[in-house]
Amino acid sequence: MARDHTSKIVGTAWGLLILNTLGSAGAKTIIPLPRSLIQMATMGALVAAFALALAVNLRLRIRAGAFLFLLTLLLVPSVISSVNLESGFGALFRCARLTLFIATLWLLSRWWDGSPTFVRHHIRMYFAVLGSVAAGLLISPGAALPDLYGGRLVGALWPLTPPQIGQYAAVIIGLTVLLLLGRRTDRTSAAVVIVPSLILLALTHTRTATLGLLIGLVLAIGSLILTSAAARRFFAWAVLCATVAAVAFSSALQAWFLRGQSQENFSNLTGRAKVWDALLAAPRTTSEQLFGMGLGDKSFGGLPIDNSWLAVYEEQGLTGVAIVAAIIIVLGGVALLRPPSLARACAIFLISYCAIASYTEAGLGDASPYLLHLAVAASLLAAPAPAPAPAAATPLPTPTAPRHHVPRWARKSEVT
Repeated sequence: MARDHTSKIVGTAWGLLILNTLGSAGAKTIIPLPRSLIQMATMGALVAAFALALAVNLRLRIRAGAFLFLLTLLLVPSVISSVNLESGFGALFRCARLTLFIATLWLLSRWWDGSPTFVRHHIRMYFAVLGSVAAGLLISPGAALPDLYGGRLVGALWPLTPPQIGQYAAVIIGLTVLLLLGRRTDRTSAAVVIVPSLILLALTHTRTATLGLLIGLVLAIGSLILTSAAARRFFAWAVLCATVAAVAFSSALQAWFLRGQSQENFSNLTGRAKVWDALLAAPRTTSEQLFGMGLGDKSFGGLPIDNSWLAVYEEQGLTGVAIVAAIIIVLGGVALLRPPSLARACAIFLISYCAIASYTEAGLGDASPYLLHLAVAASLLAAPAPAPAPAAATPLPTPTAPRHHVPRWARKSEVT
């Protein structure tokens, strides 16, 4: 009973971490929410997550690993660059947030044992977030599909952008498919998650999330093909359906993929390339090249950077880029060295998805959903906790024969 209670608290803490990374900037909601109120809610969620994690882990038992060590090491360039205040006092606030975020992950690492526990926490929370998106779409289709975003799906109840919604949908679709192949969930439960998530993903027109989902699933299922008949069947059917869809709906798929953009706009990644070129051409001192400008809002010249590597370079310098690259390489290397299993497949999916999305999305250098995805991968790759040694068996007392009372006259006769 106590174990179930602890599991619920850990799941709640994980959900609060996800709430903290939802962000405060996005589309206009049906009921206008002040940004200060949203920031108060997200930061309050982080503080509450840390408090809950500390409450269930007062003895500070942790599972040390390379992922958390490197993530903690990322604080060094973050603090060095932020104390210069080139990005304002907000940089110090973001450093404090990142520190609390990493500290909460350390506390929760006690329950990282290679099981799909955190995968289930991940799916449940993000499915609840997508539920709020679907509710906003039903309540006010105009607000959920605004012209400002080209008719792409946004959060009408909580300010979420199309790339965010696409990311959440793609991640839980991929994880649910893998749980189904590993027989850790039934078809009905999987369909309840996958079908509506696919619809929401299609409405977001998010190319990065779609490619990340497809490539991530190919790599993850490919790691199971030699040991799982279900994975082989699914892969064969998926290839067949994809081929038929590509032939029958090629024009519709092309229109969805281009989103009505011109060839020039598509080739420069919707204007991202211009921001990237300007960022790389900006003059920097040696200190700024090594440690960056300090944690900011992942923008340059007022425009979003939309690239994790360049965002880390801007805010944490080459040192931060090296640490983030080490995180991806270490997690990927450990996953490749593990024997085929469902946990390994889920980890490969999450790592590959984050690596693919890092090209057009920022977040690997700060508290973000991408770090939570990688944390789930780290929990899946952790070695199972050693079982407590059984107590030594206490030998049973040897029964002694009962002593009968011998009369005195009988003892005398024996002596005689």
